[in-house]
Order: sequence, then structure tokens, then C-alpha cells
Amino acid sequence: AKIEQRLATFGTSENGWRVATDGFGDRQAMGGDWTARAAAAKAGIYGNDAAEALYPLLVADSDGAKPDCASNRYTLTFPGDGLPPVNAFWSLTLYELPASLLYANPLNRYLINSPMLANLKRDPDGAITIYLQNESPGPDKEANWLPAPKGPFILMLRMYGPTEKDPSILDGTWKPPAVKLVAR
Repeated sequence: AKIEQRLATFGTSENGWRVATDGFGDRQAMGGDWTARAAAAKAGIYGNDAAEALYPLLVADSDGAKPDCASNRYTLTFPGDGLPPVNAFWSLTLYELPASLLYANPLNRYLINSPMLANLKRDPDGAITIYLQNESPGPDKEANWLPAPKGPFILMLRMYGPTEKDPSILDGTWKPPAVKLVAR
């Protein structure tokens, strides 16, 4: 119970994402907080410290509800100048619940990441809209579709080598955008 309670208090809530800059690191960084160390291991064993990587986790959509594609569709829009600010790369990975495993889907696509940017379609204003839903958003939007199960899911944004200066998730000058409910 103490581990679960500590896990629930990691980081801050930003637009429905749990952003934790604490919880991972070496013994010195953990400062003897063994409950936090156990909670971090439960959340994602072998996680890096914040200077190496951050792992924002979607816990609620823009309406405050847990993400679920049983009857919902969602979008996540990164402004043209608001992609995750990293020195290495970022990835957005979707996991089916309750198994917490990758969701088998017709595209065999389990993530959308920065190396795929050249193949993603941009909105007229330069933004990139990712479609999180069970069924295809249509052939014209499929390049930006991250297939989701007909049910609850986990969405994790991995940010490797997060920038340290504005914009930065480390100092709060960049925040992950809200995942918006588009249909019930």
C-alpha cells in the first residue's frame, strides 16, 4: 500500500499527464527513500534519471477521464513549434490494459516517434495531430494513427535527452499537450 501511495504522488499533473522528474536515479539521488525506489521499480524498472530520460504517462483525457477507446476517439496535437524538446529522440507508445502490453493492430504500429516525423502529415498550421482510436481515422490520416484497443489503454511519452533550457519539461517551460476526446 505504501508503494502504491508513493507511486501515485510521483511528479506533477500536466494536462492529464503524470510528469515525474523524481523516482529514478542512483542511490545518492534516491537519498535512502526506499519506498520511492520500490515505487519507481514498479512503474518502470531500469528507468533513467531525469537528465537522461523522462517518461510522462497519460492518466486522464482533456475531460479528466481515464483514456478508453471502447467508445471514445482521441487526438493529441503537437503545435508545429511544440514537439517534445529533446536532444536525442522522443516516442509515444500505447499499451493495452490490463495486460500493459503492446496492442496487436492491423498496422503493426505500436508507437509514433521522432524518427517518423518525415512520414507524418502536418496540419495546415504546421501542427502534428496524432489519432488515438480503435478504427482507422481514414486513409488521409492513417499516417498519424496510433491504433488503440477497444478499451482502456496506457499512453507513455518517452523523452530521451530532455533539453535543459526553455523550452524544457525539466523546468516546466514545456508541457505535454492534453489528449482530447473527439467522440463518444
